[in-house]
Amino acid sequence: MAPDPVNIFEYEEIAKKQLNKGDYDFIAGAATDEITLRRTREVLDSIIMKPRMMVDISQRDLGTTVLGEKISFPVMLDPAGNHGAAHIEAELASARAAGAAGTVMILSSHSAKTLEDVAEAATGPIWFQQYFFKDREMTLGMAARAEEAGYSALCLTLDAKIKPKRERNLRNNYVGSSSPNYAHLDLSTHTWKFGADAPAGPSDIRDPASTWEDLDWLAANTKLPVVVKGIMVGEDGRQSAEHGAKGVIVSNHGARYLDTTLATIEVLPEVVEAVDGRIEVYMDGGIRRGSDIFKALALGARAVLVGRPLFWGLAVDGENGVLSVLEMLRDELDATMGMCGRSTVDSIDLDTLGSVSPLQKLFDRK
Repeated sequence: MAPDPVNIFEYEEIAKKQLNKGDYDFIAGAATDEITLRRTREVLDSIIMKPRMMVDISQRDLGTTVLGEKISFPVMLDPAGNHGAAHIEAELASARAAGAAGTVMILSSHSAKTLEDVAEAATGPIWFQQYFFKDREMTLGMAARAEEAGYSALCLTLDAKIKPKRERNLRNNYVGSSSPNYAHLDLSTHTWKFGADAPAGPSDIRDPASTWEDLDWLAANTKLPVVVKGIMVGEDGRQSAEHGAKGVIVSNHGARYLDTTLATIEVLPEVVEAVDGRIEVYMDGGIRRGSDIFKALALGARAVLVGRPLFWGLAVDGENGVLSVLEMLRDELDATMGMCGRSTVDSIDLDTLGSVSPLQKLFDRK
C-alpha cells in the first residue's frame, strides 16, 4: 500500500495518475505558455519569513470572519467548476468537507451538481458564484435562486468575459460537460470546448459589455452581499468598493485566462491600500502551503481561497481527501504562526516578512 500523501504536491501527483489526461490538464493547465502559472510558485517561494522567539504562543487561534461569518481558519474553497471531473459526488463532497473544516465553500455556477442540491448537502456557510449575463433577467434569476436556496453571499467573477486560449485543452480536444444549473438554457451539452468549432457555451452568454454601473445595478437588486473576483489592479479594487461590492478577491483566475500577468500576491498590497479598509480583501492563486497563507495574511488579505488542491483531494479520496487537504493547510499555518511568534491571524503583519537577503546590503555597500 502506498503511503498517504503528506502535502498537497503529493496529492496532485497521486491525482494525476488517477485522472484521465484530459481532465487533469483542464484542471492543472493555464493560458497559453503558462508563464504566470510557473511564476506564481516562484514568487511565493521568494518571500522570506522571519521567525521570532520568546513569545507566548501556547494558545493559537486561527479563527476569523468573512462578511461577518465565523470560519475556523482563513481558507475558503474557490469557485472552481465541475468537481465531477474528479469525483462522482462532486460538489456535494466538497461542500460537506468545507462544513467539516469549519469554512466557506463558494460554489461555481458551472458545478456538476445543481446549486440547490449542493445547498441541501452543505453543513456550513456557502456562497454562490456567477457572472453578468447578456440576459439581465437571467443574471437576477441566478442570484435569486442562490438566495432562495440559502447561500449567504454572491461572488461575481469579472475576469472571464473572453474565451481563453488553453493549449493543453486544444491539444487534447478537451470537451467538458455543461452544468445542470444551466439546464433551462438552449446550450450544447458540451460547453467546455476550446477549438474554433466550439459550440455555444459559458463565454457566449456572458456579457462583455458589463461595466461598473452594472455592479451598482446588481448590488441594488439582490439582498445578498456581493463579492467581486478577478481584481488585479488597485484602481479596480477602489471601484469595486465604490460600486457596491462588500469584498474583493485578488485573482488572476489561476492564470487560466491571461498569461504573463503578475502573481496575485504581488498585487495584493496595492489592492489592500486602494480599498483602504472599506471592504474585505481576499486572495487566491497558488496557495499550496500554510506558509503561503501566512504570507498573504501578512500582506493584507483577510483570507485566501484554494482551487486546484480541492480537485486533487477529491480525486484521491473524495470528501475525505478535500478535508485532508484543508486540514494540511490549517496545520501548516498553525505551525508557521507559532514559529513566527503570532498567536492570532489578526496579529500577522508585514514585520514577519522579508524579500531580500541581508547579505545583499553588504554587497551593495561595495
